[in-house]
Amino acid sequence: MDIITLVTALALLFVVIGICEPISERLRLPFTVILALVGAVIGGVAVSGQTSDFLVSLSPNIQRFLEQPIRSNVFLYVLLPTLLFQVALVVNARRMLDDWVPILVMAVAAVIVATLVIGYALQPFTTLPLVACLLIGAIVSTTDPSAVVSIFRNIAAPQRLTRIVEGESLLNDAMAIALFGFFMTFVMLGVPDPTLQDMVVTFPWLFFGALGVGWLFARVAVVVMALLPTFPRAQVSISVALPYLTYVFAEQVAGASGVIAVVVAGLTMNLVGPGRLTPSGWNYLREVWEILAYWAGALIFILAALLIPRLLVDVRQSDLFLIGVIVIAAFAARGVILWGMLPLLSRFGLSPQVGPTYRVAILWGGLRGAVTLALALAVTESVLVPPAIKREVGILATGFTLFTLLVQGTTLRWLIARLGLDRLPRLDQALSDQVIAVALQNVREEISETTRQYRLPQEVIRSEAKRFAERLDRAVELAEAAEEIADRDRVTLGLVALAGRERDMIIENFRQQLLSSRLVDRMLTDVDRLIERTRSGGRSEYRAAGRQSLGYGGWYRAAVWLHNRLRWSRPLEQMTAERFEILLNQRLILGQLDEYIDRKIRRIHGRRVADLLHELLRRREEEEENALEGLRLQYPGYAEEMERRFIRRTSLRLEEREYETLFSDGLISRELFTTLRQRLEAERVRVEQRPKLDFALQKDEFVRALPLFQSMSEAQRRQLARALKTHYVDPGTILIRKGEVPQSVYFIASGAVELERRGQKQRLGRGELFGHIGMLTRQPRRAMISAISHCTLLSLDEARFKRLIGRNRSLYKAVLENAAARGVELDTSNFAPPPGPRTTR
Repeated sequence: MDIITLVTALALLFVVIGICEPISERLRLPFTVILALVGAVIGGVAVSGQTSDFLVSLSPNIQRFLEQPIRSNVFLYVLLPTLLFQVALVVNARRMLDDWVPILVMAVAAVIVATLVIGYALQPFTTLPLVACLLIGAIVSTTDPSAVVSIFRNIAAPQRLTRIVEGESLLNDAMAIALFGFFMTFVMLGVPDPTLQDMVVTFPWLFFGALGVGWLFARVAVVVMALLPTFPRAQVSISVALPYLTYVFAEQVAGASGVIAVVVAGLTMNLVGPGRLTPSGWNYLREVWEILAYWAGALIFILAALLIPRLLVDVRQSDLFLIGVIVIAAFAARGVILWGMLPLLSRFGLSPQVGPTYRVAILWGGLRGAVTLALALAVTESVLVPPAIKREVGILATGFTLFTLLVQGTTLRWLIARLGLDRLPRLDQALSDQVIAVALQNVREEISETTRQYRLPQEVIRSEAKRFAERLDRAVELAEAAEEIADRDRVTLGLVALAGRERDMIIENFRQQLLSSRLVDRMLTDVDRLIERTRSGGRSEYRAAGRQSLGYGGWYRAAVWLHNRLRWSRPLEQMTAERFEILLNQRLILGQLDEYIDRKIRRIHGRRVADLLHELLRRREEEEENALEGLRLQYPGYAEEMERRFIRRTSLRLEEREYETLFSDGLISRELFTTLRQRLEAERVRVEQRPKLDFALQKDEFVRALPLFQSMSEAQRRQLARALKTHYVDPGTILIRKGEVPQSVYFIASGAVELERRGQKQRLGRGELFGHIGMLTRQPRRAMISAISHCTLLSLDEARFKRLIGRNRSLYKAVLENAAARGVELDTSNFAPPPGPRTTR
């Protein structure tokens, strides 16, 4: 095909894509189904034209267009990497990690089960070897649930369920293609039945090698992109190269799965990129990738559909029976997962409860499409595959794909309606009548003011006022006749609305460049969890989810372990800095939600519910403030730097708004406005550089602020700070057990601990010390000491502590007073300071 024909063909395909989307909306059919039908028609014209005089009568350019060669590499090396990378780039990766168990089951386990069930179901009815049957099973096991995901979003299905189905769509292609490559190797080598040993030797490298390649390439790309903060188009260019280089290197050099490598690269950039790129740069990159993926997804479907007539040209009646076997086996395999493994995961709390109606929708919505056809085409193109296997793979995979598109795809919306999933939940339906009544009352007030301003004729105003009043009366009657909503349900609805408003404010602050991309992803993850748990559990789950967002997750505990055990502080320093910035912004957002309760929620749910929401919000604000104050006390110098950075970022945004206003009012020229914007961007890049949190410097701050060390010289305080070891402990951690002899003394930098002795409890807080009496007396402790909050402790061993109190008279006096208060007499001969006025030596 010459370049002119190629350009013309691509242009016409884009025209077809542009026409198909509104047609699919008008016919209420999935977009992919319309693309497949149009592509099949074009492909059918090309195939029929080859056996008739019709094609000969056309011009040479049209003939070349209809006879265009489409190879499997076009899908696997050009279109598929773009599609998979974009999905991995925009998916909520952190929320996916919360549901990794059901996602892996739905994606990986479901693909393996489908491959085995379909393969073994086919073998008794065909002369193909088992490995060829398993190859067919791998090809048709990949699903395209984009249609059901789109419908789930439109019907407000549970977010967690939608996320699990999205995660499945991301991973099942990778798993199916990896299995395809595994079985394809044996088919080409002529091995009829691969053994378990062959799989154990070959398959792990396909997976784990791809993990390493994807992670490494993405990290390198992010580092390079971070060096170009003021060149967003250059960053996008590097991101476009990333999936292709990753795919080619994994497939051709490393011998691993290119699909898995691309997915891992996309997820890695999803998690790491927002923290290294500017908010505007990251937002621009995602917008560009959304367009690229839209084109790639549409092209991959329509080009694959062009192959359907070509692959079905030699279909026989016996093949229809085998297609029926595949259909039954595929539904059976899917049913094993949905009605077998998924309820088991729900019972152990690893997956949300999925109702029978949603399971039926997921079962029927598992369409097959472009990836299945592309893999089938790859088999038919291989010269190393026997002709009988080529024929069966092409016909069976294509026939099954057509069944899912023409039968399942065209009836999916009808099935959703029959299952009742398109109806509003009971509470939302009862609330909708009241919302309409309240909204119309607000509209009446505003429209009245508008008519006065425009001085419209009184006759027109009276006529329209009468019509509007009738509509308002009907809405009020429906609201009064609607089912009464209990206060408990109203509180739940109000909290969900409040959390939704919080989410909108986070996004708005991000657009105003008051939040970095790294922070907004974390905060949106927390607020999405807040919404989901509030929907399911009401106010108790709202409070629990709010406290969870203040807590420390598994990654934080891993960073603590690295710091406590290996003395590697960088991960913990970075996570602590992020936590401080999130709390600072979260407090600002929560402080603005009271006005939303009074302006919006009170009018719908009433004063009593609004007052309760104010109280719940106040408690959450107090918890946020306590967590923030703990970090301030722990890192006073860093807290001040972060607050200064927040003020500078806000001032830059306000300054930019002033310039925009002046430009829109025509008071400054475009050239001046552009120059001022460029200066602001350069300053914003400097402000976005978050100050580094250095634990060593923070220990200096703590030692300097502690009254016990005030009499020491600056050099002695720095020496002491270097000797102190930092420990981070979780609530409930036992620090000193009853009967133990302490080996160190602990100073509390932040948090609180509890001392329990003979049924009596005593709390110790910031600036206090413990463990010193048992260590100095060398007697087993008669009390147990445990952390009652997240604590930062600084420890000093016995020898250093004795030298310290031997040089510091104020500390020596405090130790004696503390021991006397507990009725303990210390032998001070080993650590008493020398007499005289010099108390610091």
